Formats: sequence, structure tokens, C-alpha cells
Amino acid sequence: MSQDSLRFVHRNALVELDNVPPDRTLLELLREDMHCTAVKEGCASGDCGACTVALAEAVDGRLEYRAINSCIRLAHSIDGMVVWTAQDIAAEDGSLHPAQQAMVECHGSQCGFCTPGFVMSLFTLFQQCEAGTPVTRAQAQAAISGNLCRCTGYRPIVDAALTMHHWPAPAMDEAGLLHKLQGLNGDTPRSSQYLAPRTMAELLRLRADHPQAQLVAGCTDAGLWITKGHKRYERVIDVTRVAELRRLELRAETLSIGAGATLHDAFAALAAERAQLAHFFERFAGLPVRQSGTLGGNVANGSPIGDSMPLLIALGAEVVLASARGERVLPIEDFYLAYRKTALAPDEVLARIIVPRPQPQEMLRAYKISKRFEDDISAVCLCVAIHAQDGVIQGVRVGAGGVAAVPARACKTEAALMGQPFNATVLEAAAQVLRAEFEPISDMRASSAYRREVLGNLLLRFFEETQPGAPVPLADLTLEDLA
Repeated sequence: MSQDSLRFVHRNALVELDNVPPDRTLLELLREDMHCTAVKEGCASGDCGACTVALAEAVDGRLEYRAINSCIRLAHSIDGMVVWTAQDIAAEDGSLHPAQQAMVECHGSQCGFCTPGFVMSLFTLFQQCEAGTPVTRAQAQAAISGNLCRCTGYRPIVDAALTMHHWPAPAMDEAGLLHKLQGLNGDTPRSSQYLAPRTMAELLRLRADHPQAQLVAGCTDAGLWITKGHKRYERVIDVTRVAELRRLELRAETLSIGAGATLHDAFAALAAERAQLAHFFERFAGLPVRQSGTLGGNVANGSPIGDSMPLLIALGAEVVLASARGERVLPIEDFYLAYRKTALAPDEVLARIIVPRPQPQEMLRAYKISKRFEDDISAVCLCVAIHAQDGVIQGVRVGAGGVAAVPARACKTEAALMGQPFNATVLEAAAQVLRAEFEPISDMRASSAYRREVLGNLLLRFFEETQPGAPVPLADLTLEDLA
């Protein structure tokens, strides 16, 4: 094996590949190098799901399955994992996997372009569920939230998801796969260009030695710089193997989220503390993006339209930056200096995000305005947290996205609210302040005037939704509630 090699399990066999460039995508590896043509390239940006494959890695002695977008995922990131495409999941005798059979029986496919991606999303859902257990409609809809259907329509695809359990699953030798993975992951790193440290100390040393290397995690944005921006990277540092960065630690007053924790896991931890955020998190991209991307990556990216940052600003979160010189802590709003420019020094990495736990009397809402319900970029994002006691506002934080060059804290609006009675008159005046606080641009998603108007309207909506006896917002209702 060469020093720049990649090893993983595919079709129950060990695959060893030499001289894989550090910026080669998983889609390129599968289609061009391994001739797995069931994997399709659609948008090359992680939006359409035609490239969806399933990954599994060993976690606490079991296989943990995830559906991810292979078009923007880097090939080296699956080192030491198992990968499946739609060509790999039927039994050896040719009988179809329940995800495939259900799509046939429910007439869920008209073409072979989008269908393989849908099948892999359903395969992953099937493997995540207990054997023989039917999935719910909500689970089915969440599983295919990152897949676009161009011709069939979603009803028969959802029907397929709901009936997968009717067919027996092919035997999955999970014990054998775990044994193979154990052998792979005990090896030393095999690439001098794609660096995947396993400890924080090793990561900080590598960052100090290679300050120009591209830091990556799930590549849900950095992957686009390759597929759309045609950038090339001579050296990459992947932070997702660092155990310390994947930790979620619940403490007495804070929740500590490692920068390498997936969006799916980080959002689940936040929603466990604040259930009203669950709907907001479901609208963040699609499930394959949330299962691949990381909260730290979304924060460090510095995009003014990243949905997690306005929420973290409203929650009063802090970021911990680490280097071989030590750690420093910043309020998250101070982390952003200019468009796509952060306070990270060349030798630093984002280590973790510290989020205060809920306090009594906390009123919190997070709003996303976009053209599509899910898998879309916000035109406006507004998150509001207010603490009121005896009818008087004692604390307030407002985070906004899509209205400035950076994720922004609405300080003037907060000042207009602080110490005031929590009533309609005060909120209407604060809404006017909020509409004037930022100078948003007009673009393909919305006009400047629309964004200003919506900002104020969302603050008024916050007031209405937090009044005693207010109806539950339609967005927060489940299908069972509406039945």
C-alpha cells in the first residue's frame, strides 16, 4: 500500500485503493474508479439526493447507519467505514431488499435517476429501525427530505416506506462487518495529504504545522467549493475522527457541543432541552446533509445565511477556539468579523460550542422563511429569546440571518425591549426598530424591502405565539394532531 491509500468495506469485502487525491469526491470514486453507476450525479451540491449512498461505522460495538450525499463528500472521509449503493443491497440470490421491493410494489419509480437515491434513503431508514417494525409517516417524510422526485410524486414513495416491513430483509452479517472495521480502524493513518487526526493534541499539532491546509468535517459546504468552485486542495485536515470534537456533554448550566458532532446529533441534543426547536431543525437542509454536516462546520463557515448561528446568538452561546497555545472563549456574535471572515487564527480550530441551558420564564422561538419548506436556504431567519418576570422583560437576545454580511445580533431591538412591559405596544415599537436595524440586500431569494418587513412581522408573531392561551402554531403540529 502507498502512503496515500484508502481502505473501506464494500459488498462485504475489503477495498484498498492507492493514490486517491485528497479532494476527490466519494461520487467520483464510486462512479469513475469503481464503476458503481447506480450512484447518479444530479446537482453536485447535496440538494437533489440522486447521489445518496449509505455509510456505516462502528459505534459502541454496533453499526451506525447514515444516508449521505456522495457528490460533496470527500472519498477519504469513508476510510474505515462500510459503504452501500443501490447496486449492493439485494441478496446474493437476486431477491430485492425491502426498500427496493416496496418501491416496485407501490409504483414508486418511473426512472432510474432519482430512484437509487430514494432507495438508499429508505434502506438506511430500514436498517435504523428494529427488524419488522413499521416506520411512521413522519419518519418516512424525514428520511426522504433530502431527495427530490422529478416525475413519480412522493405519495407512492412514502407508501413504499410505510410498507417496507412487509418483506423479509436479506441477512446482514453485522458481526462480520464489525470485525472487518475493527481491523481497519486499528491501523495508523495512511495519507500524508488527507490528514485525519484522532486526538485533539494531534489535530492542534497538525494545524500548527499546516495552517494553509483546508479544514473539513462533513463537507456539506466545502464540497461545493470543489464541485462548483473547482477548487483544488493539496492537503486536507479532517476533524471528524477526533473523539473530543464529537462529544455532547450536558452540564449543570450548559450544553457543550463538540465542533465535530453532526448536525443531526447536535440538533437532537438542543431539541431535548427545548422541544419547540424541533420543527426549526427539521427545516435545516435535508436529512443526508444533517447526518453528514457538523454544527461546528456551520458555525465556522461564517455564512450570513447559516440557520444555526441566529439561534445560537439568541441562546447566548459561546465558541471555544483552540490551538497549541491554549484555548480562548468568545461570544458567538463576536466570532464573525466580516463576510465569511471569522476570528479564527491560522493555527486555531473551533473546538466546541457552549450553549446555556433553559432558564425559568424563557420564551424562545426560531423562524425560517424560505421558498421551500425544507432543503432550502433562508431568505430571512429570526430567533428571539425573552425572559420576562411579572410582565417586565428582564432579558432579551435576538439573532438574525440573511439580513447582513454576517449572522447578526439585533442590539438596537434588544435595547428597545429591555426593561419594558411585555405587551403589544412595546413589541410593535420594537418591530419598527428591527425593520430599520439592518440593510439587507435584494437577491434571488427576496427583496430588501421584503426582508425588512418580514423581520418586524416575525417579532410580532413571536409576541402572539407566546401569549397565554395562544393556539399551537400550525408548523408545530404533527400529522397525528391534524388527523
